[in-house]
Amino acid sequence: MSDLVFDAVSVHYGHRRHGLTAVDGASLTVPSGQVVGLVGESGSGKSTLARSAVGLAPVSAGRVLLDGTDVRRLRGRHRPLQMVFQDPYSSLDPRMSIGDSIAEAMPREAGRGADRRRSEIARLLEQVQLDPDRAQMLPGQLSGGQRQRVALARALAGRPQVVIADEITSALDVSVQGAVLNLLRDVQRQLNLSMLFISHNLAVVRYLSDHVAVMYLGRIVEAGPTEEVLGDPRHPYTRELLASLPGHDSAPLNGTGPPEAADTDPHHPPSGCRYHPRCPVGPLVHADRTVCRTRDPAEGAASRPHLAACHFAATDDLPYPTLLRGDRTP
Repeated sequence: MSDLVFDAVSVHYGHRRHGLTAVDGASLTVPSGQVVGLVGESGSGKSTLARSAVGLAPVSAGRVLLDGTDVRRLRGRHRPLQMVFQDPYSSLDPRMSIGDSIAEAMPREAGRGADRRRSEIARLLEQVQLDPDRAQMLPGQLSGGQRQRVALARALAGRPQVVIADEITSALDVSVQGAVLNLLRDVQRQLNLSMLFISHNLAVVRYLSDHVAVMYLGRIVEAGPTEEVLGDPRHPYTRELLASLPGHDSAPLNGTGPPEAADTDPHHPPSGCRYHPRCPVGPLVHADRTVCRTRDPAEGAASRPHLAACHFAATDDLPYPTLLRGDRTP
């Protein structure tokens, strides 16, 4: 079993009163052997939540658990949880050969002996569909797609139980994004890895993920099986993300919905529902829905469809787009 659990995790930067809470009480489970897609616009806290699992962001409250053990108690260089970062150009040391970069991440027993080390490097490069002869090359001699494959091989060198992939195709040319995504899907299935896949692209998340979670302003606002969430979204923010996808006739909901809609300041989030200042079914449109301004919808999320943090998640106030498995390829 390799469940990764974010248990009411908060990440706060700066002074208590004047700092920024990038993640606020987020709870999410990545089940063993499955892929959870985490989506949301830039600044929603996706990457910060991921970084909290590998010790790159300070956990101010809550816990990150791997098979019931707090990840902060995992000692040693080779942890069972590895991360592949967004930018393939900065995630590798430009002065080290790609073989040395991969070897650096190996458990001690795997890299013991020159022949064994070379054999393991070759195996990992082949696993990510790169010629083992490239082991002596520097990162600057590779394309962006090849570098990202090396970054994946480096993560796999640690023999992880869980991999976190943070926007790993967003910096790549469109022509190579699909190949990297197919590789990631194949490797996850072959090794039965648990995976947290972070993206702003719902179509890509639908392609890879068994479950999807939607994040807004530091909080998880909707989560569930991918087909259910994207086929019947319950939170208006999820509907907005779907409406913004290319090919949908609907305009983004916040562009045509409530008058005086405005983005919120993450340093000073609004009371009640954090989405209400731009919500197309909230108090800016329905004056009687004052509950959105005063009560946190997360309190009753467990009883709503898809754990939606919306007081009116079960209502159908306006038509909305869907994204089912047969609708789109990445």
